[in-house]
Amino acid sequence: MKVEQFVEAIGADFYTGVPDSQLKALCDYLMKHYGIDPVHHLIAANEGNCVAIAAGYHLATGKIPVVYMQNSGEGNIINPVASLLNEKVYAIPMIFVIGWRGEPGVHDEPQHIYQGEVTLKLLEAMDISFFVVGKETTKEELGLALAGFQGALSAGKSIALVVRKAALSYDENMAYKNDCAMTREEIIRHIAAAAGEDPIVSTTGKASRELFEIRTANEQSHKYDFLTVGSMGHSSSIALGIAVNRPGTRVWCIDGDGAVLMHMGAMAVIGANHPKNLVHVVINNGAHETVGGMPTVAGQMDIPAIARACGYPYAASVNSYEELDRELTAAGEREALTLIEAKCAIGARGNLGRPTTGAVDNKIGFMEYLEELSKRRR
Repeated sequence: MKVEQFVEAIGADFYTGVPDSQLKALCDYLMKHYGIDPVHHLIAANEGNCVAIAAGYHLATGKIPVVYMQNSGEGNIINPVASLLNEKVYAIPMIFVIGWRGEPGVHDEPQHIYQGEVTLKLLEAMDISFFVVGKETTKEELGLALAGFQGALSAGKSIALVVRKAALSYDENMAYKNDCAMTREEIIRHIAAAAGEDPIVSTTGKASRELFEIRTANEQSHKYDFLTVGSMGHSSSIALGIAVNRPGTRVWCIDGDGAVLMHMGAMAVIGANHPKNLVHVVINNGAHETVGGMPTVAGQMDIPAIARACGYPYAASVNSYEELDRELTAAGEREALTLIEAKCAIGARGNLGRPTTGAVDNKIGFMEYLEELSKRRR
C-alpha cells in the first residue's frame, strides 16, 4: 500500500512516535510533509513519551492522535495505556501504528523473535483491538477496518494497525545528513583501540554491528564485548551494573544519542553512583540512524552539561579524531566516571553485516572473560 493511501485512510492530523525501519515509508512521509512540527508531528524520546504527548493532544483538541512505533516499544506503553488511556481511567482514544518485527514465519534478528511472537498477545492483554496491514491490503480494506473501530474509539478505547514487513511504500527518497566529519564506525575503532582488553558494552543497532566487524577484521576475540542487540536505551545501565560489581575492571560503554534520550534517567543514576571505572561514550549524530536517519532532539542538546548536572565528575564533547583520541587516552588513565560525547556524521557502510555469533554465546563468553579479568587481579 502506498503510504499516502494509508495516511488518507487514517485521516488524522497529528502523529507522534519513535522511528522504526519497518515504518520508514511513514516516517519519511511525515518528515517530508511536516518535518518536526509540534502541531502535526513530533518524534518522542520513547514510546511512553509518545502516548503522553498524544494524550495531551487529545485533551487539548478532542481529536484522535496517531502513535507510531516498532513492536519492541510495546513494553514502554503498557503503563500509560493501562493507567492513563484505559476507559476505566480517562478513556483517551488513540490509534497505534506498530511495525511488526519478528513476525512468526518471517526471518528476523534474535532480539525480535520473541517480541514478534507476543506482539498481538500484548495488544489483546491491553484490550487494544487491531488490524494487520500487509502488502496486499487495499485502502478500501483498511477503511472498512477503521470504520469498524469507530465505536471503540468513540467509547475512549484505543486501536492498533500492525504493519507487516514491506507493507507500506513511499516513492520519495529522503536523505538525512549533518555537518559532522567523524563516522561512527571509525569512532568505535578508536574506542576499541583505546579500551585494549577492557570490556565494552555497546548499544543497540549499527554500533554493535560495527564493533563486531571491527573485532573480526582485527582478528580479536568477541569475548571483550557485550552487544546490547535489543532493549534500546539500557546499555549504560548494563555497564553500570557491571562496573559497580567489578570495581577493579575499567568498563567502557558505547552509547548513541537516541538510546540516551530513550531512558535518560539512567544518567542520573549513573552520576549518583559515579563508578570511577566507567567510561560512557555517547556517539551523537542527532539521528535515529539505524532505522532510517530520522532526527532526534539530541542535535540541539548539551549532553556533557546534562552529564555534569547528573553528577558525572568529568564530561567533554569532541568533534575530531585528534580530540577523541586525547579524551579516550585521558579517560583510560582517569580514576573517575567519565562521559565523552563524540559528534558524528549520519550514515554507515552499505555492506555492514550482523553478528554471526548467537546472543547466548556472546553472553557466556563475556561473563567468562569478566571472571578471567578478576582472577588476573587477585
